[in-house]
Amino acid sequence: MSLLVFGLLVVSAVMHAAWNVLLKTAGDPLRTSARAVVTGTLVAVPLAAVGWLATGRPAIPAEGIGLAVASGLGEAVYFVCLSAAYRRGDLSLVYPIARGTAPLLAVASGVLLLGERLGPLGSAGVVALLAGLLAVRRPWDALASPARSGSGGRLDAADPVASRRRREAVLLALATGVMIATYSSLDRVGSRLVVPWLYVTLLWVVTSVALLGWIRLVESGPAGPPTIPGDVAEPVPALGTPTLGGAGDGAAASALVATPRAADWPRSVAIGLLLLAAYLLVLVAFTLAPLSAVAPLRESAVVFASGWGALRLGEASGRRDAAWRVGGAALIVVGAVLLAFER
Repeated sequence: MSLLVFGLLVVSAVMHAAWNVLLKTAGDPLRTSARAVVTGTLVAVPLAAVGWLATGRPAIPAEGIGLAVASGLGEAVYFVCLSAAYRRGDLSLVYPIARGTAPLLAVASGVLLLGERLGPLGSAGVVALLAGLLAVRRPWDALASPARSGSGGRLDAADPVASRRRREAVLLALATGVMIATYSSLDRVGSRLVVPWLYVTLLWVVTSVALLGWIRLVESGPAGPPTIPGDVAEPVPALGTPTLGGAGDGAAASALVATPRAADWPRSVAIGLLLLAAYLLVLVAFTLAPLSAVAPLRESAVVFASGWGALRLGEASGRRDAAWRVGGAALIVVGAVLLAFER
């Protein structure tokens, strides 16, 4: 792999982690997501129109349009689930689980539905992914006594509300991973029927319309209702308050700030531009290097996001907790790399 491709993918991974940090720290992640996707669409559509005219107005097959519509709807569900997960759980919990679930599902579908077999590298990759997900989730903490869980571990055993919200965050993160696997599978086929930049523009238009429609349907008041039953507004962590030793789940008092649900267009525009730029960098990398080389480096965003959440947003309850979170995220990246080389 050339240094150019490596640099493109590292920058893309940093951008992906950055927009997730911005989304997690938004007062209203779902509406921020919708505004961000609309921003990206407004930038992409004119560029795609110019490109389409400049390349001789290539035909767009009906199958490609259908796949773009299905993928766009899948991405809309992805943003709904991701936003709800971020309102309940930590960045360093939600992000690794969502990103780590997708490759596991791809392997499971290949083995169970297509009769594929894993070699040594693939098997080691699955083990690393599962170990990483367990290290991030740490289900054994729920069995700890309140006294034990309060000394360098989580406080979920002593706080039923925190425990419930953490479980909900994990389930929503898993649902997010399912949607990543779903729309990624559709995109692999759709981007072969329609030129990638035009295909992406089509699905972003669908995602924008679907997200705005969802928000309109669930809107029932000036501030809007919960996006998912049981979703409640709460203070969110500041972007960069370095702290360790808090209660976890963003509960470190010095790291929390009250953020209103009012429109935050600068944040939304920044997220939309980061979304678009990160994806375009990956498309460029795909033209210069094989998928097996590109895919693993994309997952390095998991480590960046987990490290920021644990160390800068005050999500870790201590150094040991931070090590579990970042170490688990690193294992997820290792698993993704091994699975990529298996293919």
